Amino acid sequence: MAKDGPNWDGLLKWSIANSDGTRPTHNLSEEDKRWFMEAMQSQTVDVIKRMKEITMVMQTPEQVLEAQGVTAADIEDMLDELQEHVESIDMANDLHSIGGLVPLLGYLKNSHANIRAKAAEVVSTIVQNNPRSQQLVMEANGLEPLLSNFASDPDVTVRTKALGAISCGYNCSLIRYNKPGIAAFRLANGYAALRDAVGADSARFQRKALNLIQYLLHENHSDCNVVNELGLPRVMLHLASSEDAEVREAALRGLLELARDKTGGSNGGLGEEDEKLKQILEERIKGISLMSPEDLGAAREERQLVDCLWSTCYKEPSSLREKGLLSLPGEDDPPPDVASKHFEPPLRGWAANHTGDSKPSVKKQEAPLLLGPIPPN
Repeated sequence: MAKDGPNWDGLLKWSIANSDGTRPTHNLSEEDKRWFMEAMQSQTVDVIKRMKEITMVMQTPEQVLEAQGVTAADIEDMLDELQEHVESIDMANDLHSIGGLVPLLGYLKNSHANIRAKAAEVVSTIVQNNPRSQQLVMEANGLEPLLSNFASDPDVTVRTKALGAISCGYNCSLIRYNKPGIAAFRLANGYAALRDAVGADSARFQRKALNLIQYLLHENHSDCNVVNELGLPRVMLHLASSEDAEVREAALRGLLELARDKTGGSNGGLGEEDEKLKQILEERIKGISLMSPEDLGAAREERQLVDCLWSTCYKEPSSLREKGLLSLPGEDDPPPDVASKHFEPPLRGWAANHTGDSKPSVKKQEAPLLLGPIPPN
């Protein structure tokens, strides 16, 4: 990019002068062509070229960069720029082709926590909705440092960002809908790391871990045994009363997967935690009953989860139904059709206004007055 910013005024004046419609079109002179091309190219970034330059920096040893005055903040800014480039799926795949993926994964082991966190964030962008890049990261052994950072990094931000790259959302991470990734996660003792994550002080970290637990249990109910052995249901029950609404909902979703497990007895995979669950659900029903109308609207998913959990475990509807709090008036109504009132075709509007007039008019219509010369006999 040009350092002084785009010369938009110059380009605008030139465009107006050459296309204002007051004079006939003419061929541009070579000087005008050269000026226009230079002005446009000064505002254009060759993304591949820039990604190659970033790759060269990432391949340079840390000591050499420090000797050249490159700081950790400079590296973070560079990774910010790289993240913008790889938001394009094509550019994300090209990063591997130009040799940039492996050194990026190497930054996951950088001595600076901010760089480790930022590198994981870039990896999240690369694998998002991109099966090709997911495969490339797996082949480059990128899951191993991410799992290591998630499980044991001393910085909670690094752990959160690593978990985001491992499982940043449906169909966009390294293990969702990726059987080899799930197998590697299990072998790396990933469930134990999830247990530590849900016990952390960071609500964001807890939410990501709980969402991944729910996904894994939904995909394979045999994992309910592992979750029970690690004592995760007890932690999830505690988080079902969290002050953070999203943490509560994520915990309830995981508990619902456990309750639906048919191998855990009459109460599903919750086992001995049944009485504790009933107490917590009663407390949540009481809390929901005291909510303001605005809070009730925002807690729609929580209301449904509480009722579904109660019905699954105790084979009867929760008291939310009796209180009329499961489905609020108008909540399931379709949104109002505002656009059709303004864009209704005239003929359709005329027909709608005349559909009720089924009886023919008894008033005799007068013959229309024809104007013009009398036709010859």
